[in-house]
Amino acid sequence: MDIDLKGRTALVTGSTQGIGHAIATGLAAAGARAVINGRGEERVKDAVERLLADVPGADVLGVAADVTSEEGTAALVAKLPQVDVLVNNLGIFEARPVLEIGDEEWRRYFEVNVLSGVRLTRTYLPGMTERGWGRVLFVSSDSSVVIPEEMVHYGVTKTAQLAVSRGFAKAAAGTGVTVNSVIAGPTHTGGVEDLVTSVVGGDVPWDEAQARFMREYRPQSLLQRLIEPAEIANMVTYLSSDLASATTGGALRVDGGYVDSILP
Repeated sequence: MDIDLKGRTALVTGSTQGIGHAIATGLAAAGARAVINGRGEERVKDAVERLLADVPGADVLGVAADVTSEEGTAALVAKLPQVDVLVNNLGIFEARPVLEIGDEEWRRYFEVNVLSGVRLTRTYLPGMTERGWGRVLFVSSDSSVVIPEEMVHYGVTKTAQLAVSRGFAKAAAGTGVTVNSVIAGPTHTGGVEDLVTSVVGGDVPWDEAQARFMREYRPQSLLQRLIEPAEIANMVTYLSSDLASATTGGALRVDGGYVDSILP
């Protein structure tokens, strides 16, 4: 398949590292103008340089803005008033016993993992529908379907993303704009390495720690290894293209067979 995103501007939130950076790289490699977003100027600049090293000649723009706030979102939109592809990737997670999660932390997880994407979609979707083309994607997680005991607050926000995505897809019905969510399985990122270390122990070699984590905490995985960020990016890049024009309102799985269900 020839995935050609030339002439499209794609914003990926939380894209200075991990899955977000891999997605921005994949979109840039397909010809899109990739917009790297993060809170800090230096981290955004470094991420842009790394992407250009991986995809020489790519069209890349870095915009530092905190999209978890209305003010930060307004600052981003002022610099980037129009996008064709919006990837709501920004998210936080941390292992915490559910009985120890206070109201303020529940609110923070909702603000970052859910409301940031809602706010940006509400901002950019009208322009997409007016132009008759657009792609909105929410990067969700297997935790949206299989709530992890050690991260209930995270799982709940990822479940909310599925509902939000479906709702916005209905709002965009018949316009040429698609809205989908991607259910990512356990993925090899720096944050997940920290999680593995926190639950398995820091004195265990990485290969052994990963295998133990998958065996003890993610035994449903059919892949039986952590997914690489580029594997998530492949699905997002496809869904961002013309080739996925009939896929909307869906929750597409890149979970390594983790969710034990035929449907999400």
